[in-house]
Amino acid sequence: MNTPAARRALISVSNKQGLDAFVKGLVDLGFEILSTGGTRKSLEAAGIDVIDVTTYTEFPEIMNGRVKTLHPKVHGAILGRPTLESDAVAIAEHGIVPFQLVVCNLYPFQETIAKPGVTVSEAIEQIDIGGPSMVRSAAKNHAHVAIVTSPDQYADVLQMVKDDNMDEAFRRKLAAAAFEMTATYDRGIADYMAQITAAPADENSDFSETLNLSFKLQSTLRYGENPHQKAAFYVEENPPATSIARAKQLTGKELSYNNLMDLDSAKSIASEFSEPAACVIKHNNPCGCAVAATLAEAFENAHAGDPISAFGSIIGLNRTVDLATAERLCEPGRFIEAVIAPGYDADAFELLTTKPKWRNNVRLMEGLFSDAGKGAAEYRRVSGGLLIQDRDDLPQLEDEWKVVTERQPTDAEMSDLRFAWKVCRHVKSNAIVFAKGGMLLGAGAGQMSRLDSSYIAGMKSGARSQGGVVASDAFFPFRDGIDEAAKAGIKAVIQPGGSRNDDDVIAACNEYGMAMVLTGRRHFRH
Repeated sequence: MNTPAARRALISVSNKQGLDAFVKGLVDLGFEILSTGGTRKSLEAAGIDVIDVTTYTEFPEIMNGRVKTLHPKVHGAILGRPTLESDAVAIAEHGIVPFQLVVCNLYPFQETIAKPGVTVSEAIEQIDIGGPSMVRSAAKNHAHVAIVTSPDQYADVLQMVKDDNMDEAFRRKLAAAAFEMTATYDRGIADYMAQITAAPADENSDFSETLNLSFKLQSTLRYGENPHQKAAFYVEENPPATSIARAKQLTGKELSYNNLMDLDSAKSIASEFSEPAACVIKHNNPCGCAVAATLAEAFENAHAGDPISAFGSIIGLNRTVDLATAERLCEPGRFIEAVIAPGYDADAFELLTTKPKWRNNVRLMEGLFSDAGKGAAEYRRVSGGLLIQDRDDLPQLEDEWKVVTERQPTDAEMSDLRFAWKVCRHVKSNAIVFAKGGMLLGAGAGQMSRLDSSYIAGMKSGARSQGGVVASDAFFPFRDGIDEAAKAGIKAVIQPGGSRNDDDVIAACNEYGMAMVLTGRRHFRH
């Protein structure tokens, strides 16, 4: 073996993003590189000279690579303290050459178990052993060794090495991140094992005995819901690609707490529809929503649903924004806080970023719209605890729907009922939605009485509700909600059913010649 360089780095990573450039930078700065397995092959393919760890340890990889770095000469090189006489003696006696840098991230366990149909044996195989051992060893010995666990750290590490400024404070910061990574990794494994070993008779077997969550600070916000409240945005270790955490801000002012809440809602509602759709969010409720043949028409109809409430709103669009839509977005008199869409055509983006009052103010967001990641866990803090449930955003099925009135809904009414039902589950309960022609006409949200919500939806809709439909997120407890809908000219109803007064409600619909569909599924949203 060649005489060792002044500095050595051990490289063993699963995530190889940015690795080649980083390691080439280390080599240029005088580092000798040791590696093993797939990482070594990847670096050699990039033209980087690498010493195989097995050459250094004089012990081969065994058990198909399961055992390769679990060796005294590896961990001695990581844990050794050259400034301590007893360690220095052991280092010399056993031919150990200390590492100054360890670059390591772990097998993709969480990504593996997130795949549909993954088997237990496949999941178990992605439990990393050697990686966490090296990471923890280097983090413990950060007085002498720098541990690098994320591609996000590569640029800073290279600069620190170049400036000869890799002091203990910086190494301690890297060590803290390393321990956070291994803690999160182990927590994921523990939660998975608890889930697969839960007793079948346990009705809560989908939930582990303990819940430990790990989130990383993405941004400190100016304030929370109100100026006197402090706030920050934390994200999961691996947030879904479709999540608001992965959305990109392309332009505009800094995002606020309320912006993020409303953007998440806007994106969720727009994602409900396969046809071009637009929704207008105000205070976390849709005040406008529409589907149409074009995105521009969908936005126009959504905004027209309640143009007064739309002042200072958040817009969700499920298609790439074209010029026609952009022109309507920035028409005079419209005040929009933010827009989220899958993308923006070049001419639309130019208009939205050069138009006065838009270019420096309105936040343009780009996010992935799809059904992937839906149904994920949803958390809500209460004093002294945490509530968890599946998010109510899975595609809706019509298998259990049934018409219970004498009159069947027409095809046009059924289309509007489907639309209204999709919108309704995004409205705060008690929720009543009036719709017609693929357009939200009025929503009654967050009222203590379903009848009050009906009044509000009717008032918002005005004469436009003639011949429209109504959706209710939960059953009508009395016929008064139907009576109110009839006054507004509503011709079809969709609701879960299940009230002891269902017969009275059905009879009221028959009196008015309304068609009614029962879905069998409630959509409360507190």
